[in-house]
Amino acid sequence: MEPVADKGKSEVDNYKEIMLIYNAALKQITTKLEILNEEFQDVHQYNPIEHIKFRLKTVESIVNKLKKNDREVTLDNMVQYVNDIAGVRIICSFRSDIYRIADMLSNQSDLTVISVKDYIVAPKPSGYESYHMLVKIPVYLSDRIVETKVEIQIRTVAMDFWASLEHKIHYKFTGLVPDHLENELIECAKMVSLLDARMENLNTEIQESRIPED
Repeated sequence: MEPVADKGKSEVDNYKEIMLIYNAALKQITTKLEILNEEFQDVHQYNPIEHIKFRLKTVESIVNKLKKNDREVTLDNMVQYVNDIAGVRIICSFRSDIYRIADMLSNQSDLTVISVKDYIVAPKPSGYESYHMLVKIPVYLSDRIVETKVEIQIRTVAMDFWASLEHKIHYKFTGLVPDHLENELIECAKMVSLLDARMENLNTEIQESRIPED
């Protein structure tokens, strides 16, 4: 069962309940990630996760997305067609960590992976790189269990820095970004990709090197 509107309640009350469920899903995902990170540290003496960000989409953003996709603005359509109402962003150091974290999440028995978009293997034309997972997680309420969608984005620190700058530029120019800035972003994305690869190689060399014995 997904979040649904109760016809016996007002639109406002239904919206509040639905957002409460999405917020609960976020808490469950972030708790899972914290436990997995602590376990990884205990077993491998290494933290794959640098930090975690999470957010609930605003009413304005939800409405805009529905209108953009020519959907009627209703609570049912919000739940059915807006997949990123609840969003988690996982920031890690290296590209290999991205796939390690994705595998750990996929192996959780109560988490169902709906879809995956790998923008690292196939970056967007803008140069955007990230690994996206759309998952469902059960939220246990007092009277029912609600399967709730959460979008998970996994990226390196460098990818996140680039994406943050791209967002600021597109917000500033409301989608009409000058060509020279678009081209500069693409070049920066190439530099980020190269930096990630070199940092990964450097880290691998450090991990594999042995300290000379006295």
